Amino acid sequence: MDLVALKPVMKRLKYGGIRAGLEAIALSRAASLFPAAAGRGVIFTLHHVLPKQAPTRFDPNAILSITPEFLETAILTSRERGMTPAHLHELPSLLADPADKRKFVAFTLDDGYRDNAEFAAPVFRKYGVPYTIFITAGFVERSRSIWWETAAALTRKASSFRFDFGHGPERVKAATTAQKFAAFDRLASFVGTADEDEAVRRLDDAAASHRIDPMAIVEALIMNAAELRRLANDPLVHFGAHTLTHVNLRRVSAERLLNEIEGSTLAVEKYVGCRPRSFSYPYGWSSAAGEREALATAEADFPVAVTTQPGVLDPSSIARPTMLPRVSLNGLYQKKRHVAALLSGLPFRFM
Repeated sequence: MDLVALKPVMKRLKYGGIRAGLEAIALSRAASLFPAAAGRGVIFTLHHVLPKQAPTRFDPNAILSITPEFLETAILTSRERGMTPAHLHELPSLLADPADKRKFVAFTLDDGYRDNAEFAAPVFRKYGVPYTIFITAGFVERSRSIWWETAAALTRKASSFRFDFGHGPERVKAATTAQKFAAFDRLASFVGTADEDEAVRRLDDAAASHRIDPMAIVEALIMNAAELRRLANDPLVHFGAHTLTHVNLRRVSAERLLNEIEGSTLAVEKYVGCRPRSFSYPYGWSSAAGEREALATAEADFPVAVTTQPGVLDPSSIARPTMLPRVSLNGLYQKKRHVAALLSGLPFRFM
């Protein structure tokens, strides 16, 4: 087995290890032995919220989708542990108050998927829980494709396709499930290491050659400006900025960094009539959000910006409000005991 084919296997082993760790924490008394590990609360990351789908052998983006029932479980589990739901942008001031000893939970959803309004918003309204949806203007305007959805559609449909990874066009096999996962991972790696705009363009072209329309995918999945305005009538929702093109900000010039931040800020205000008070870094891991980006969002007057770097809210994170950690509500771990383990903070110390 070559390294390309081995990568999906290694990923599945990693996810299995994470699940085993969460199960071990949930079934032990570790959380009660180390209560300080929970810090002052968590910020949850979500993407899709959809009714349970029939399982498929090939679903490379399954990690990004949870059910409404699991969202409800996460809300109730948080409340059972005495956590107070709060708007993300209010956390810095709440946590800075020495007289306030409460622990908080904030719910955030990246990218502006239509299912957020259809399936997530009713759950938040049922329990009176505030939430933040981060908007990428290029998705709303249908000027930027969602490359991970395009890659999934291409590798799902094609048994093989031609693609230039930088050394000339080559034939990529995608006939078997293992080959499809390997092809998807290779495309994702290319987007993450090559010029991202060019990589997305090549991926769009490859999809089009197999009669897949990347913008039709965006149209099917992402709220448009009119839908955002309607959802903005919900007093529980706040809309944050998520750049213009969902590009890795650490890999762009200083000029583009400012344009992505400022342009998306203006776009969100245009869509919903309110300036965003929070920002989410695309991808959000350490190679996508660093000190330069944290300073840029602070200088753009955002009181808070979030990464996807896992962790609970504690004094060190509170001191850096434009680099706050988040905890993924993950489509692969949709059990109440998994939520409880995450809320304990222990996975981020021992895993």
